Amino acid sequence: MADIEYLWSALGGDPALVSRVSAVVRDGALEARLPVRELARGCVGACALAAAELGARRSGREVPSVRVDDGAVATAFVSERHLLVDGRAPVTFAPLSRFWRTADGWVRTHANYPHHRARLLGALGLSADASVEAVGAALAERSAVEVESAVYAAGGLAVALRTAKEWASHEQGAAVAARELLERGRMASSGVRVLAPLDGDPLLPAAGLRVLDLTRVIAGPVATRTLALLGADVLRVDPPRLPELADQHADTGFGKQSATLDLTADRHTFEELLASADVVVTGYRPGALDRFGLTPEALAERRPGIVVAQLSAWGAYGPWGGRRGFDSLVQVATGIAALEGSEEKPGALPAQAIDHGTGYLLAAGVLRAVAEQLEEGGTRFVRLALAQTAGWLVNGVTRGEGPADATYDSPAPWLSETDSGLGRLRYALPPVFFAGGPKNWSRPPGPWGADAARWT
Repeated sequence: MADIEYLWSALGGDPALVSRVSAVVRDGALEARLPVRELARGCVGACALAAAELGARRSGREVPSVRVDDGAVATAFVSERHLLVDGRAPVTFAPLSRFWRTADGWVRTHANYPHHRARLLGALGLSADASVEAVGAALAERSAVEVESAVYAAGGLAVALRTAKEWASHEQGAAVAARELLERGRMASSGVRVLAPLDGDPLLPAAGLRVLDLTRVIAGPVATRTLALLGADVLRVDPPRLPELADQHADTGFGKQSATLDLTADRHTFEELLASADVVVTGYRPGALDRFGLTPEALAERRPGIVVAQLSAWGAYGPWGGRRGFDSLVQVATGIAALEGSEEKPGALPAQAIDHGTGYLLAAGVLRAVAEQLEEGGTRFVRLALAQTAGWLVNGVTRGEGPADATYDSPAPWLSETDSGLGRLRYALPPVFFAGGPKNWSRPPGPWGADAARWT
């Protein structure tokens, strides 16, 4: 339980509460050279404990027991792979999102979105219909770092393969290492938060909280999906001209509403949403939303008592502070892909564990901030970066010792099915569990942008 103790301390929690957590350790869950299973168990366990603590404060009960089952965690950490829509398997990585050989090593690109594909091809001087073979030939003529720089300069996404030692000596790697895994604090004074007492089954610790979800892809949406599980009213808002990948949106859309809104053209509607939001979660490139008054400082001034949760790939500091990024690229930069690979080719974790783990930690940070507000008030912030979570995996997570309680033979016990506006869905059940808490989401996902931009 050392990792849960570490995370709970980073979240500012009472150390005595860790004794409320137990784990079902399963061989075969998230097997890797790095301690991925332990990272996943720790992040989910800390999140479940934060939920249990908040539920206890609001209900007047003793903090309920928390159980973390490796089977549930391992299944949830690849939830995007388990999703079926009317029996159809999800679309995952696009053909140009992959490892490529360069003149001196390897580079990984991310081109799942059309605009990222276009920018990658533009940076390489290739036509919009260029084949995989043509891209491979162009990359083979350049150095990995040259490709990384050129593609990022064009607004695309590519990262050169680095070892953990090379990342540690990189300016951005050093900047990440100098930071805490999770940054949290109080920005301004405000009154004590008042929430209605809880009395019901299941116990929903986040009931009554309005969460404005301004995130995309996996980590941020996993955090808000978890808050929705726990009873929060979550409204995800996307730009109308930047659609999300349909299967990805479905997987992380459980329990939420989904709306589109042009923040520039319809500022009045956005301000109305913000005026009654309790939590704002952002997951765009650092600085991208600043012009809309969404810096923590601006939000603290406009909405005293709010909780601001920020997520980025590389952190909002250092030479890469303004760069976009994804889990797969962070694995390549920070040495994970080298550690999990071989002399022949880089490797990858058995799940996008940096994304999922960071998502559960972000949700935990929000829950702990609200719990503190019930006693101390204050406008709060929580910040996480994928690169910081990756650094913890490489250098800090404790490899489990001792015999397992069971094996992970099949994800079947942690999968369920439901009808939805998208069709019949098979999906992974939530891994966050505490006695008396919810075991499933209150509603299935709907189509992207199908809901009105207003609170229910």
